[in-house]
Amino acid sequence: MGDILATEADLLGMIKEYLKFGEFEETVQIFDKECKSKGKLVSKPRGNALRDSKTRVIQEDLLSSFDDGDHKVFFELWKENIPSEVKDLDAETQGLEFYLHVHFTIFPLRSHPVRQDRTEFEERISHFKQYLETRGAELSQNAEFLPYYALPFVPFPAVHPSFKDLFKDTWIQQLKGRLDKFLTMTLKPSKTPRLMTLYVSFSLQLQLQLAESDRRLSSCLRKFNKMQADYHNLIGITAELVDSLEATISGKMISPEYLQSVYARLFNNQMRQSSDFTRPGTASSMLRASIAPPRPKEVPILPSLDYEKLKKDLIEGSDRLKTLLLQALRWRLTRSLPGEQRETVLQAYIGNDLLGRYSTQQKTVLLLLRSPNEIVRQYMARLINAFASLVEGRIYLSHIPVLLKILMETLRKEEKDSLTWENVLVCLQKLSLRRSQQTIMIADDLIGWLTDELQDSDCLSDYTLVYSAALLMNLCLRTKGKKKCAENAKLVLKVLTDLLGHENHEIRPYVNGALYSILSIPSVRQEAKEMSVEEILHCYNKEKNQDFNRQIEFIIKQLNSAEEEGPESDDEDEEDDKDEDLLETDLYREELLQPEHGELSGESLLTTEYLGIMTNMAKAKRRSTPLPQSNGDGPLQRPVTPSSHRDLTTG
Repeated sequence: MGDILATEADLLGMIKEYLKFGEFEETVQIFDKECKSKGKLVSKPRGNALRDSKTRVIQEDLLSSFDDGDHKVFFELWKENIPSEVKDLDAETQGLEFYLHVHFTIFPLRSHPVRQDRTEFEERISHFKQYLETRGAELSQNAEFLPYYALPFVPFPAVHPSFKDLFKDTWIQQLKGRLDKFLTMTLKPSKTPRLMTLYVSFSLQLQLQLAESDRRLSSCLRKFNKMQADYHNLIGITAELVDSLEATISGKMISPEYLQSVYARLFNNQMRQSSDFTRPGTASSMLRASIAPPRPKEVPILPSLDYEKLKKDLIEGSDRLKTLLLQALRWRLTRSLPGEQRETVLQAYIGNDLLGRYSTQQKTVLLLLRSPNEIVRQYMARLINAFASLVEGRIYLSHIPVLLKILMETLRKEEKDSLTWENVLVCLQKLSLRRSQQTIMIADDLIGWLTDELQDSDCLSDYTLVYSAALLMNLCLRTKGKKKCAENAKLVLKVLTDLLGHENHEIRPYVNGALYSILSIPSVRQEAKEMSVEEILHCYNKEKNQDFNRQIEFIIKQLNSAEEEGPESDDEDEEDDKDEDLLETDLYREELLQPEHGELSGESLLTTEYLGIMTNMAKAKRRSTPLPQSNGDGPLQRPVTPSSHRDLTTG
């Protein structure tokens, strides 16, 4: 009972403190009067003197623990007294905490420079590793902290060039001064009422929990939808196989063609030419292997590089050196083994900001696309294309504000079908998987440019034709893109219907998807009727390809729809970039640059001239489940890129 009364008195005291803070003077008087009449105790607000005394003691204890190297006491006090919203959300505080961990890790080596207490040092190294894998993992993307991730692997850091400054008195004094200033500001008694502090803290926790719940819900829904689709597919195949077994009892034969169709559905159109399904047992072996896939072999991590020196030479070096370095960096990425090795290479590039996303300098590596040397421009475009071929690479590129401006500027200036032009076009197509990049491309009238280029499709190679059509479709899926097409509907419809008759049938899914999408606009449908588009579509509806015929039927149905324009897709909360990595063989073709006799190139150039301390930090890669390419047998209705579309259709 006593605890309840004490809690009630404390709560009433917080209410009175808040009313005084808000200057509700009359309300405070009435509140006091009612509490007194009801015999309610009201605790007094905590005095500033008491709080000052307490915070002073805590600050002294933290500084004393810092001087003594007592990491256990320090971080226990740190955890208890530094607000979680400061520790978890403030970048300056996270950086200070990182350096404090470094300080306590090397303290045994600093306090005993002669005998070096290796036992305690190893113990602290183990604590530091745990920190790097948990709270410190996020800072691995910051170039300032990245070198210290190699500290656990350096046997004698006191003499290592990268860490010897940590053992100087000036470094300790600066860190302690920074800590003292931080504690003075953070532990300063707050004038904010306790009730408001509790409310803000509780609201923040709820927001964080809600965001995490939403993330988990989205992930679970994607997994559920994939499992449900697989389940329905398996039930349908099982039913057909049971029918086939019953038919064999009656003496009916099962044709090889029927078995091939079952295999295609069973393996979700992922059959490979290397798989010979005519051999008995092949399909069953593949099924069993899919349940228990072989454990991947461990692959070595490539040596770390000195990225500051690399970036300096890429900006200031000769054109020959720039080109060799661009080629070597691309090869390191594209020739690395899929999985941990490739992820580590990419994360090292991103973590060291190779392309200058965070750079405040006027000159960055990215500006090599404007080099007067055509070979430099070509190899820069090929490196960016390699970045765009990987999910995490596209995320990194999409956060470089000037990138799309430079890419589209290059696309309009370069000679058509040159390797530079091709790589920039393909890179833009891959970036169009992300909604933010689609918006910028549409605003820059890339749809109009693509329409003009596709009018003379015979002047384009098959490679660039496919990517141009796929890029146009991705932009047409957006409401803003459809409206842009509606501004010149006659030309867009003519270009798309002409492309249906092109001898390159690989472009058809993208042309169909673009047509189906823009015909959701009433004004475009009206223009299509005046152009007799339905009659043109019926001409193509008589081919032997049943899938293509079904897509044409969907488009005709859309053309004759009386519905008004659909919802604003630009405002929908969709997840970007649901495709996987897209490294295609075209990235390796036509290497114009060949090393001269005795000249270093590729990995030899990187590891001989630019070897650095360990900065490779692997990061768990975000994987997404590829969605079905369309609803039923209809046209494509989500952004894709040609390499991923081939994987979904022909393997």
